[in-house]
Parts: sequence; C-alpha cells; structure tokens
Amino acid sequence: MKTLKDAKVGETVQVLRLHGEGPVRRRIMDMGITKGVRLHLRKVAPLGDPIELNVRGYELSLRRADAEMIEIQ
Repeated sequence: MKTLKDAKVGETVQVLRLHGEGPVRRRIMDMGITKGVRLHLRKVAPLGDPIELNVRGYELSLRRADAEMIEIQ
C-alpha cells in the first residue's frame, strides 16, 4: 500500500482510498481530498512536515501523519 507520505516532490498521484475514521477523516474530506481526486506534491518542509499539495486548483498544507492515511496510486 503506497500512501501520500511516500510520494516524491513533483509527482502527481490519484487518491484510491482514505483510511482513518471519525473527525480526522471528515476533516481530510472537507479539504477536498476524496477518492479519485488528483494531488500534485509541490513541496516538503525542511524537516519533512508539513507537505504542500495542489488539490483541485488550490494549495494545501497537510501534516505527514494525515498524509499517511491517504492511499494513492
């Protein structure tokens, strides 16, 4: 299982599935990250957390722990 945490800078990936439950999963979905959406990994902070994504035409910063819950292809 490859997660968003494993993606490289400059890579565009597609979301296969969201793991996790409750309010964390709901928050990720509210940010626009749902099954089938394409994500472009723009930057990673110097210490690796957070990561910056381009999602549905806007920029989003996401914690690495949250990125681990997003299964990609």
